Amino acid sequence: MQQQTLKQSISLQGQGLHSGCTSHLQILPAKADTGIIFRRVDLPHKPEIKALYYNVTDTRNCTCLSNEAGAVVSTIEHLMAALNIAGVDNAIIEVDNQELPIMDGSAQVFYKALCDAGLEAQYAERKLLKVLKEISFTDDKGNTASLLPVEHSGMSISFSIDFPSPIVGHQSFEGMITPRVFAEEIAPCRTFCEKSQVDYLQSIGLIKGGSLDNAVVLDGDNVLNPDGFRVPNECVNHKVLDAIGDMFTAGYRIQGRLVANKTGHLHNNILLRKLFENSSQYELL
Repeated sequence: MQQQTLKQSISLQGQGLHSGCTSHLQILPAKADTGIIFRRVDLPHKPEIKALYYNVTDTRNCTCLSNEAGAVVSTIEHLMAALNIAGVDNAIIEVDNQELPIMDGSAQVFYKALCDAGLEAQYAERKLLKVLKEISFTDDKGNTASLLPVEHSGMSISFSIDFPSPIVGHQSFEGMITPRVFAEEIAPCRTFCEKSQVDYLQSIGLIKGGSLDNAVVLDGDNVLNPDGFRVPNECVNHKVLDAIGDMFTAGYRIQGRLVANKTGHLHNNILLRKLFENSSQYELL
């Protein structure tokens, strides 16, 4: 399979979730073997940051990249998931803020824009990363994430969550991540939180751009969003969305199975760091 880039550039804008500032985004076609690069056009010299796992420097509430000069781009995971499944290998993403626009809290806007722009095949072959040995990480609370080898091509995910909110409780996802599954079951799923979390985060100066337009807010037995959930098990499916985006910071699409229990951005990044510690654990196809 050949590498692909966009046929035409994409322009989007929206609020940053934490800063509340308007962020303008341009997704541009790029040459073969470029990968995914973020460019901060609001800073002197327009510094660039490759969207790779070793440039992930913060995983609290989102996935954040930075470079040696201190340039930062945060909340990349939803766009990275859309790029992954849309089949974009090479792109330059220009942004005029340290935070990507949150849009509606899902990957749906990004994914539709990429599909509408169309893709162009390039001369270079696409490489896939095949997991050869199980890689696992368990945190101090006993929550575990693992990457396992598979016989099939592509990536499958098994994810489970348990939340005190009675309207969420235990939810699980199990399946292959195909474009159809992504478009129908995963891309529309929004970030979610308890109202008490919103109150606390706003009290310390975060989620200034958060609203019912870009997040699912839970309050006991109730969903505060007037239209409720978009899909069944939207909360766990959003965690799957985040994982798809985080796994693309490997620099390759992964042929393997992710098994995760009550995990998040930190676990995804540590899994990739552990994977690349030893070249005997994977193969590039």
